[in-house]
Amino acid sequence: MSHKTEIIQGDCAEVLKSFADNSFDLIVTSPPYADRRAQTYGGVKPEQYVEWFLPRSEQFLRVLKPAGSFVLNIKEKAENGERHTYVLELILALRKQGWYWTDEYIWHKKNSYPGKWPNRFRDSWERCLHFTKSRKFKMNQEAVMVPMGDWAETRLKSLGKNDVVRYDSQVGSGFGKNIANWAERTMAYPTNVLHFATECGNKNHSAAFPKALPEWFIKLFTDEGDWVLDPFVGSGTSVEVAKKLARNAVGIDVLAEYCEMARDKVEDKQLALLQKRAKYGVTHES
Repeated sequence: MSHKTEIIQGDCAEVLKSFADNSFDLIVTSPPYADRRAQTYGGVKPEQYVEWFLPRSEQFLRVLKPAGSFVLNIKEKAENGERHTYVLELILALRKQGWYWTDEYIWHKKNSYPGKWPNRFRDSWERCLHFTKSRKFKMNQEAVMVPMGDWAETRLKSLGKNDVVRYDSQVGSGFGKNIANWAERTMAYPTNVLHFATECGNKNHSAAFPKALPEWFIKLFTDEGDWVLDPFVGSGTSVEVAKKLARNAVGIDVLAEYCEMARDKVEDKQLALLQKRAKYGVTHES
């Protein structure tokens, strides 16, 4: 079964108006952060970021399916010695717009090198905010399970008689778990901290994220044949991954050079060659 991948140049606030309601199962994207990528995207002032974003997220809300998810990779910036609050303001504004702020994942950039400023250290993490249209949404938790590792072996060695039945919180929180349930397991559910290295090989885009990041969310929130949207597609990493995972995908970007870059990633080279030969009546290699 073939799957469709389309790259469209334009502002997603306008492009998405041509799409029907409830078109996409997942929106996963990393928009330009405030004042970032100024040389390519022009930059948006932190004080204006929410106002700039809301017309776009209004379209996201409309085209997302009721059981779909919207994953937003975004990061604050430090300004005049303190963190700006535009991400927090955006979260509150999105909730007023009708979104549920369902969860927050932290992308830990494993290969982030050290650094120091007068009043802080270098960031090695970014937010991945998870929004939904309803409290019930598609989520394939088993698709992102991780190997149990050494934790179970070391932890279960010291099981006491109470642990075998139930381990109750020693601080009186009421939380309890049956530790023995993990004795025979080889896989476990992950936490909401995602340990992925940053993208180092893409020199043609100023802020490409690693394939592992959209891949994790695409596996978690979609099935094969579902529709994935990246409205700030950049170099096309998310749609490239979606195609590899047998999902349909649409990528949108305002810059023609990035759209071409994204098309190069998802284009079926062999099919394009055959189509070109057919167009010019070539039936064999010359």
